[in-house]
Amino acid sequence: MKSCLVVDDSKVVRMVARRILQGLEFDIEEAADGKQALEACERKLPDAVLLDWNMPVMNGIEFLRALRKMPGGDGPIVVFCTTENDLQHIQEAISSGANEYIMKPFDSDIIATKFQQVGLI
Repeated sequence: MKSCLVVDDSKVVRMVARRILQGLEFDIEEAADGKQALEACERKLPDAVLLDWNMPVMNGIEFLRALRKMPGGDGPIVVFCTTENDLQHIQEAISSGANEYIMKPFDSDIIATKFQQVGLI
C-alpha cells in the first residue's frame, strides 16, 4: 500500500483528505505544520505528500525546500493543495520541487485525477 502524508493546519481538511485517500487505498499519516511533516519524513519517507501552503511554525514552501534537501527527499511526489492560486505562487511551488498543484476546495475526483497524472494511482 502506498503512503501519503497529509500536511495541513486544518483538522477538517486533513480529515476530508484522509477519507478520500483511504478510498484510493493509501496509508495516511497527518501533520499539522511543516515542522511536524519534516519530522514524519525523517522517520519514514512517504510515497506522496499532500501539502498546504499557509501553516504556522513552518509553511509548506519551507517544508518542501527542506524535504528536497534530505537524503531521498527527491523521492516523494508532492502535490500542493492550497488557496494560493496566483501564477507567482504556482511557479514558486513548482520551482521548489512540487510535482503538481491543486486548489482548495477539492473533492475525490480532483485528487484522483492529479494522483493519476503524477503516477501514484
